Amino acid sequence: MLDVAIRKADGSAAVDWQHVGVRTAPPLPVAAPLRTLLPGGLRRGATVSVSGSVSLLLALLGGASADGAWCALVNFPRISAEAAAEYDIDLRRLALVPAPGEGWTTVVGALLDAVDIVAARPPRNMGQRAGRGLAPNDVRRLAARARSKDAVLMPFVSADEPAAGGWPGADVRLHARDAAWSGIGAGTGRLHGRQLDVVAEGRGHAARGRSARLWLPADGGGVGAVTELAPVIDIAG
Repeated sequence: MLDVAIRKADGSAAVDWQHVGVRTAPPLPVAAPLRTLLPGGLRRGATVSVSGSVSLLLALLGGASADGAWCALVNFPRISAEAAAEYDIDLRRLALVPAPGEGWTTVVGALLDAVDIVAARPPRNMGQRAGRGLAPNDVRRLAARARSKDAVLMPFVSADEPAAGGWPGADVRLHARDAAWSGIGAGTGRLHGRQLDVVAEGRGHAARGRSARLWLPADGGGVGAVTELAPVIDIAG
């Protein structure tokens, strides 16, 4: 192999170009049931898009937050502190910006400078011109900011959005589907958990697709792996 290191007089490497640009910061951990989808955790500098379930997004934040990471939620006006805490998100290290308005891009960019994970719901009509959504240049700039700051950008795209397939250029795309609730019998009982399928796709190390059946939420809250069949009932919406 070609030796491309710049060496000092004593022979030790001063600059090894094979390692320039290689990230040394460890990835952020995820909860155990999510490791089937993300065996290496959340890689710093990556863009990880989520669609189909806000509960999945909160579960992704929970493992890193419980380990000490700072997180932010942007443009999620309906998420309560109780819902975040249910997925082990430490509220002492959580920034909430429920209504960023026209400054969405500025807010997300500033938070990428300051916290470990920024989960953000993009403005509607993503990909259009400023004032009616996000311009493609905004998408690229935010991804570059995440890389330069060793942060994780986690855009959430609702099922009814035109870009429900995921954020353009995302390193990893996670999509939840086929949700079914458990707990209701023949006209009696109460909902106590929801099963859904989660598919992970992407590029590079994530190019090989992965899938898992999860409880989101599990009985008692949080995320769990489905280990056995349970009675379920489909509920529209």
